[in-house]
Amino acid sequence: MDLLIILASGVATGTVLLYATVGEAFAERSGILNLGVEGMMLIGAMAAYKTAAATGNAWLGLLVAMLAAGLISQVHAFITITLQADQVISGLALNFLATGISLVLGEGLTSLRDVVPQLPKFTIPGLAQIPWLGRVFFDNQSILVYAGFLFIPLAWYYINRTRPGLHLRAVGEYPAAADTLGIHVYFLRYFYVFVGGTLAGLAGATISLSISPGWFGALTTAGQGWIAVGLVIFAQWNPIRAAFGAYTFGALRRLVLDIQAPVLIFGLANPFYSNLNYAFFLKMLPYIFTVVFLVIGSREANRKRIGSPAALGLPYIRGQRGL
Repeated sequence: MDLLIILASGVATGTVLLYATVGEAFAERSGILNLGVEGMMLIGAMAAYKTAAATGNAWLGLLVAMLAAGLISQVHAFITITLQADQVISGLALNFLATGISLVLGEGLTSLRDVVPQLPKFTIPGLAQIPWLGRVFFDNQSILVYAGFLFIPLAWYYINRTRPGLHLRAVGEYPAAADTLGIHVYFLRYFYVFVGGTLAGLAGATISLSISPGWFGALTTAGQGWIAVGLVIFAQWNPIRAAFGAYTFGALRRLVLDIQAPVLIFGLANPFYSNLNYAFFLKMLPYIFTVVFLVIGSREANRKRIGSPAALGLPYIRGQRGL
């Protein structure tokens, strides 16, 4: 096993989780929990793949993917913000709806793999020659990976150092107080659910047009949307921590694949080689991780301790006392 190859692949795979995680963090910062990330990613992957195949333009596919996922996220926004329904149930329903639509509209897309263009990959001269780090971060990576490097500090700065970011945090912490100051709580919640949807669509498009191009199916996202939901809690709604978790998790997912291949590891017999029980266990680890953090985040005391937005999951009714 080449450690640098595993880490470089982890950065590429982690970029998918990065976009989806930060998108969900934006939505949750506004007070809306959206468990439909997996479905929105699949919608994005399908829309990007289908559009790129039809037009020969991968960039147009990327744009359509973001728009399609953003639009379907508004179903969840309407149900939870306007109708004030339970956010968990609505998010799960959105996931089923988006998954079903994407699989129906995406049937047979894999047969078009020879005509689907990919987003460009390139090496950054100079930076790629940095010992060790150059091969991991700057050698033959997708343009979306490099965009992710810029996206991390911009997202952090927006949330923590700008007036719109202050409004976002106010809506998610104390919507009633924000409303009295003239901040449009309902509009901002709709808007940031849309932002979360577009970033989930971007994550899906990153898979189908860059990271794992050439096919589309039910396993395209492979549970990464659920992992992103867990990573939001791990990251404590912080884009920088989200990046660390996403890239680390991406490397671990690649390690799970690579560790099963060699007969020997460091001169010792590899217990994972050709052992289906161990292989299944390794593949379970990402989902175990997700369940653990979802359980942690579901407990009120833990939510307060890890810095969850105070109004997360709670509908806002204008004129009602409290949050």
